[in-house]
Amino acid sequence: MVKKKSDIDLNTWVDDYSDMLFNFAANRVGDRDLAKDLVQDTFFSALKAWDRFEQKSTVKTWLFSILKRKIIDHWRQQQSRKTRPISQYTSNDENENNWIEATTPNREVNETEATIENTELRGALMSCIELLPEKQRGIFIDKFIDNKDSEEICNEYEITSSNFWVIIHRAKIQLKECLDKKWFD
Repeated sequence: MVKKKSDIDLNTWVDDYSDMLFNFAANRVGDRDLAKDLVQDTFFSALKAWDRFEQKSTVKTWLFSILKRKIIDHWRQQQSRKTRPISQYTSNDENENNWIEATTPNREVNETEATIENTELRGALMSCIELLPEKQRGIFIDKFIDNKDSEEICNEYEITSSNFWVIIHRAKIQLKECLDKKWFD
């Protein structure tokens, strides 16, 4: 059953998620007051967008995704406020007309945010992989990290092709559950 805005208990959201959201934001922006503002904006945006929330994920996951976007928007604003002297944009070389593309702050912000998010995700993924049973972990690493051929892995572990794919499927399910807890929560 899809809930209407009138069914939302914002106080419950705040009670259940504000501390987690605040800690997440404070760790990323390094400013407690700004983190409070970002969390408040997150709740406000979620309330405004409730009618569009498809409930394919939990409210908690949804709120965290909104907060991540708020943090990224903040970083973009901070990056775009930095100014550079006009002399930096002019030169006598052949790339003189490309200064706009070469100095676009968004590219730098996108690279920075992607690096941060990839590093965090990689850490969460590796800790989840470590929790897999030994055989599953070995097969998963061989297939997806070492990029070994499936047939080679089957021969190495002395398993059938169908058994291989069952193990991979089970490993993916366990990793998804683990990442839901470690990354999205």
